[in-house]
Amino acid sequence: MYRKVLIPLDGSELAECALPHIKSLAKEGCAGEVILLRIIETRLPFAYTGADDFEIGQSYDFEALWDDELARSQKYLAGVHGQLKAEGIVIRTEAVKGLKAAEVIVDYARKNGIDLIIMSTHGYTGMKKLMLGSVAFRVLHESPVPVLLIRPESCRS
Repeated sequence: MYRKVLIPLDGSELAECALPHIKSLAKEGCAGEVILLRIIETRLPFAYTGADDFEIGQSYDFEALWDDELARSQKYLAGVHGQLKAEGIVIRTEAVKGLKAAEVIVDYARKNGIDLIIMSTHGYTGMKKLMLGSVAFRVLHESPVPVLLIRPESCRS
């Protein structure tokens, strides 16, 4: 049995392809607590191309931007939480700031005693994966725990 299962979600339908799998694991008694993780990427909210992009005296309230994103993330996670809790699954949600999603996921797993990570992948291979990179690929190779990757084909009806 996996005592703690981590499911990173980015708000996309693709990421939610992991949810039917956790429902099955929980129904079979193979999953204890499920943690839904939403990473709030701490990137600049605009395309910064150089010093010419700023006017003297111009400032941005980045904390307010992140707070807004945190509120949106918590609302999204609450909706997913409600769906899974209605099926009797023990759920916890967490929204954290981070720069690189894969690093945040792996670090979270290490620090929180996660036993399994379930996440979706775009299913890119070859040159496309090399050029675009892959959060799932990096998590798979850096994770201290097993990673169940869900391919997009499994979501199609």
